Amino acid sequence: MSRIKAIAPFGQQIWLDNLTRQLLDSGELSRWIAEDAIAGVTSNPAIFHNAIRDDAAYRAALAPLKAVAADPEQRFEMLVLPDIRRACDLFAPTYAASAGRTGFVSFEVAPALADDAAGTLAEARRLWAAIDRPNAMIKIPATPAGLEAIAGAIADGINVNVTLIFGPAQLAAVQAAHRAGIERRFAAGLPVDRVASVASVFISRLDSRLDPQLPAGLQGRTAIAFARDAYARWLAQPALPGGARPQLLLWASTSTKNPAYRDVIYVEQLIGADTVNTVPDATLAAFRDHGEAAATLAGDPAASAEHLAGLAALGVDLDAVGDELLAAGLRQFADAFAQLLRLFDA
Repeated sequence: MSRIKAIAPFGQQIWLDNLTRQLLDSGELSRWIAEDAIAGVTSNPAIFHNAIRDDAAYRAALAPLKAVAADPEQRFEMLVLPDIRRACDLFAPTYAASAGRTGFVSFEVAPALADDAAGTLAEARRLWAAIDRPNAMIKIPATPAGLEAIAGAIADGINVNVTLIFGPAQLAAVQAAHRAGIERRFAAGLPVDRVASVASVFISRLDSRLDPQLPAGLQGRTAIAFARDAYARWLAQPALPGGARPQLLLWASTSTKNPAYRDVIYVEQLIGADTVNTVPDATLAAFRDHGEAAATLAGDPAASAEHLAGLAALGVDLDAVGDELLAAGLRQFADAFAQLLRLFDA
């Protein structure tokens, strides 16, 4: 059995953190679904910037778009939304076989809307209608404005991937927004049992930010401790009304940034039931070569709590660090989106 596929029996979904036309046209993504049990795909502005810049299939399609659309963002959507639909269709059997629990493809709202709740909700509604697939997910950042839009989108029955989560208070607010959306939809007498959502907790960036200020014995452990503590809290959440499915924890940014650490550490150490790990190509290849699948996420909750308490004793405020990383992540995605649109503006 594929080492990646061996994760599935532990109840975790592995999604690919990438999407290109080449992956679709070559049949490589289909092969990974069959051989490795890849159960979904995520995308973001940086992924599409790199894909469109480097993929000959995209570059060849750029020129004709200029004759039919004046706006660079419209050209971008005309180019990539068909591929989002193709990916959704590719995962449709996975989605159907799992009764709508797996097989999702994520597409992100424009980063410029991060502080605009009404604009984000309107954009989520528009993209949901434009993609027109039940296994699409609209990515919304976990900003204060995003939280309001997330509740509204969930109430509308839109699948939501909440992105750029870095701290415990931010995660708790995301989970509260999801619950509020479900409760609003249930109170309106609308079905809630097929509305899907994930809370994307960014992992490696936390260690990258904190390691330089920590004693050697605490380095490389914070992100995993945070994730395991979040999972323990997630397991204790009360049920949602109407048979609604819980918002799953998704581990994002799971490539290893520090070469001193094992290159698959943020996959191996975070395997647990009813979670998702979205993995970039290089990390996927590394795990395929030498990764070890085991139920590790539940781990030792007391040890995770002890590590986080030790950070607090050192004066580390994870919520403040999370706010800093959120701001940096928003800048990164905004810059990537601006670079992306420049490809369509030439």
